[in-house]
Amino acid sequence: MSERALYREAQRTALILAAAQALVGASAPIAISMGGLAGSYLLGTDKSLATAPVTGYNVGVALAALPAAMLMRAVGRRNGFVAGAGVAALGGAVSAFALFIAHFWLFAFGMLLVGGGIAFTQQYRFAAADNAPADFKPRAISWVLSGGIFAAVIGPQTAIHMRELFAPVMFAGAFVGIIGLAGLGAVVLSFLRLPKDAPQAALDDHQPPRPLFEILRQPRFVAALFCGVSSFALMTFVMTGAPLAMVGCGFTPDEATLGISWHVMAMFAPSFVTGRLIARFGKEKVVAVGLLLLIGCGLVALSGIALWQFWLALILLGVGWNFGFIGATAMVADCYRPSERNKVQGVHDLILFSLVAFSSLMSGRVYNAFGWDLLNWIIFPVAGSCLLMLAVVALRRRRARAA
Repeated sequence: MSERALYREAQRTALILAAAQALVGASAPIAISMGGLAGSYLLGTDKSLATAPVTGYNVGVALAALPAAMLMRAVGRRNGFVAGAGVAALGGAVSAFALFIAHFWLFAFGMLLVGGGIAFTQQYRFAAADNAPADFKPRAISWVLSGGIFAAVIGPQTAIHMRELFAPVMFAGAFVGIIGLAGLGAVVLSFLRLPKDAPQAALDDHQPPRPLFEILRQPRFVAALFCGVSSFALMTFVMTGAPLAMVGCGFTPDEATLGISWHVMAMFAPSFVTGRLIARFGKEKVVAVGLLLLIGCGLVALSGIALWQFWLALILLGVGWNFGFIGATAMVADCYRPSERNKVQGVHDLILFSLVAFSSLMSGRVYNAFGWDLLNWIIFPVAGSCLLMLAVVALRRRRARAA
């Protein structure tokens, strides 16, 4: 295949995955914006476990990370992605049913299944990068994540317009919406045509795979993992508590949902330019800017509790996540060979979403115990530690070049 044909195929793959991100990925803002509110609706006077369903969602993403990678290694990425959309649809059905029978823990389990389906969407970015020429990899990742812009509109609007569809059973309609979105996503994914989409595709590489520990202990990989996990965990920690804080400050559930919509849009809108920024300024610098934006989010959130301050903080949180996470993902992609991709990507996402799940659980508990301010104070030491690690990696690289 000619170089031009390779680029065209990589672009086609990225566009299909972006469309799937918009549809299947729309389940995520529905789960995040409605999960805590629906959990609170199902609970009695003690609301300390209100965000447990959102934790269930994140636990599902974490638990499915390795099985998703193994399934796609066995049956190919296209079939695996379609199966993942089916899992998300099943999760929407279970969640809706749980709301009809007012069963809190069944609802949390349904959210876990939605998260399991979303675990497959987390592999979209790797699929786009692995099937793109080297200089197109960051842009391929950005293209895929740009589908989240549409997810940021589709998901919350589905939640707003379908939330009371089955009144007086609140929120059930939003989760029924997940079924349709995931079904449409499965249709889009069926058009994928991946050159390496076959069982044992990783064996195409002539370089033998290294031991997993040898890959994981690379300083660059450690820094990339730490920054990616921190960016995602901080984003989840603040975002999960934000709807509860907004409603607690007297704003309506629709205003809280729109705040999440602005946030999710900010998470993905920069994707149109993030790849170009990485190509021009380097991965580490883009990650550093993302971390500084997360710090900016904390400063705005601590400055007051007007609606515009909540929304602006969530926008900064989204853009900071975009730069931090895409930059860190691109760094991770530099650290493994094609023959190592399945195990490294699976372990990476297992670690990532295990800590993200923990952060979502702690968000509700910290908010209920200490309030909105402490959620945002925690940003500063974590982001500062990431910036320090990036500086150490940059210094090591400079010394290696000078040697």
